[in-house]
Amino acid sequence: MPIDIKILQEKFEKENFIDTSKPVWNYSILTEEDINNFQNGFNYTLYEKFGSKSIQVNGVQGMYFCVWAPSAKFVFVTGNFNDWNKLSHPLTPRWDNSGIWEGFIPDIRHGELYKYHIVGPNNRIADKGDPFANFWELKPLTASITWDLEYEWSDTEWMQKRAEHNALDAPWSVYEVHLASWKRPDANDEHKYLSYDEIRESLVPYVKEMGFTHVEFMPVAEHPFDGSWGYQITGYFAPTSRFGDPQGFMRLVDAFHQEGIGVILDWVPSHFPYDSHGLFMFDGNHTYEYADMRKGFHPDWNSYIFNYKRGEVKSFLISNARFWFDLFHIDGIRVDAVSSMLKLNYSRKEGEWEPNEHGGDGNLEAIEFIKNLNEMVYRDFPGVQTIAEEATDWPGVSKPTFTGGLGFGMKWMMGWMHDSLDYFKLDPVHRPYHQNQFTFSMMYYYDENFMLPISHDEVVHGKSPLLFKMPGDLWQKFANLRLFFTYMWTHPGGKLLFMGSEFGQTSEWNYKSELDWHLLQYDSHKGARHSLKILNQLLKEEPALYTRQFDIGGFEWTDLNHRNEGVMVYKRKAEKDDDDVLIILNATPEVRHDWVIETYGKKYTRELFNSDLKEFDGTGNVYNKDIRCELLDDVTKKYRITINLPPLAGLILK
Repeated sequence: MPIDIKILQEKFEKENFIDTSKPVWNYSILTEEDINNFQNGFNYTLYEKFGSKSIQVNGVQGMYFCVWAPSAKFVFVTGNFNDWNKLSHPLTPRWDNSGIWEGFIPDIRHGELYKYHIVGPNNRIADKGDPFANFWELKPLTASITWDLEYEWSDTEWMQKRAEHNALDAPWSVYEVHLASWKRPDANDEHKYLSYDEIRESLVPYVKEMGFTHVEFMPVAEHPFDGSWGYQITGYFAPTSRFGDPQGFMRLVDAFHQEGIGVILDWVPSHFPYDSHGLFMFDGNHTYEYADMRKGFHPDWNSYIFNYKRGEVKSFLISNARFWFDLFHIDGIRVDAVSSMLKLNYSRKEGEWEPNEHGGDGNLEAIEFIKNLNEMVYRDFPGVQTIAEEATDWPGVSKPTFTGGLGFGMKWMMGWMHDSLDYFKLDPVHRPYHQNQFTFSMMYYYDENFMLPISHDEVVHGKSPLLFKMPGDLWQKFANLRLFFTYMWTHPGGKLLFMGSEFGQTSEWNYKSELDWHLLQYDSHKGARHSLKILNQLLKEEPALYTRQFDIGGFEWTDLNHRNEGVMVYKRKAEKDDDDVLIILNATPEVRHDWVIETYGKKYTRELFNSDLKEFDGTGNVYNKDIRCELLDDVTKKYRITINLPPLAGLILK
């Protein structure tokens, strides 16, 4: 336990009479500064004192409880320890009108089930889980569990060097994972899960073998409904108990770090569900959500929106982000649904929203919250990243707050995703007429630090898996998939790919089952996966593919003048010219022998990658053992390259 809490205990015990005759002893470990910062929205370490904390008082071991319920008339702790008696253990409201209830209950131990029994305005009664609980019962049960988060980490080397791995000029190849459906003990039983340790044994070596630099987990915080995929949370300070206890999740993160792989969490500060044991109407009033449902209710998700104007809610949310960085050593958060937070009129018709004080549609307090969040993260945890899932043209999402930006490190490039998938869905005969759709991304690319996402959202709800978005017969589908991988991995920016896409999953993602692992018995699926493995390897080996990924000098169109043939050529450029690479994409099934490309700056004499190789289950018939490269002008360093282009394939030359 931190020294400062022990000091606070000693101070409280010297200055206050503790009535040990009652079932709940009067006790506090909060300071006046804690309360002021909490109310003003700047207490970012609430998890150190709120919730249930195992401490000793007068030599007696027990549990200190602290909960914010400003509209409550009474708050009781009920659990196994008192046979779920709802009225026997009342907490005491603080004298400072902070709305905080607290007290010490002796002899409660680690692993105790409990809830708060709250009597609110008009005698509304609710039994609530602890908003700061670190462990919960396995759903459908809903009690909180007293727990500690002690753990001895073994990732010192990673933590010391992670700033290099997580920098904006480092390679970013992110594997997005839904832990429940990665693998299951029984693919046909949605109610059975692997443990965190079982996931660790299979997932960590797989991600390492594939060469991904990071893994991103869809939300792991406790949530009641599997079908929400984790995006409707009730336990913000607890890894879900579906897979075991919090230390199990710590071991999973630790194992990734020991293999040199970063861990990103999907984080959801935008909304929460109305489950009776959760945050909604927590103390019988609108505690965490806006009271005005024009701001407080989310029509798309039938959920409730955090009241970012309330300092206590802001402290709660930023403390929560800090909690995962501080105690779980994560390397980044991907912040969900940022657009819905920024816009008062998000998914609302005229008359269903009220403009801000300046007459605009921006949620001013949400904007301030986001800026404060990012400032805290980069101040307290240098060497990590925050990533925005934001789909509008809001300016400066990934620009520093001191220049007027929101302060994120990166932003998902949703426009690239839509345009690229629309282009690749086309029959190759039509692609020449849509080349602008392919090239448009570079018109606005440098507005933000972009990550290219092919996420879970693109392979559900009738959208089909990535393989079946591709046109043509089965051979062409796989050739197009490998071509798409080549394009994505050589386009500037970070990369994110949802699990299963790497081997050509043939069914839409189903959270109730597991990935189609049986497909890897077929050469076409193994070949697609192997091609991506090699691209991940090249991404890390070739400085041109990452060191200037957010620099306008790191990309150059070389040849866009063969629209009718569907051939596009561009360079990725490094700090040293010798490290530059040339990418050639043939988006049609036509084989093109002796294709001529003119380029400047350096010779290209080696084929680094060819997505049509036999080892990828391509034809293997069209390759470039020797590349003919002629110097045309010694002054301008103009070269003519003569090369063979395989069908529906991408080449990387050096």
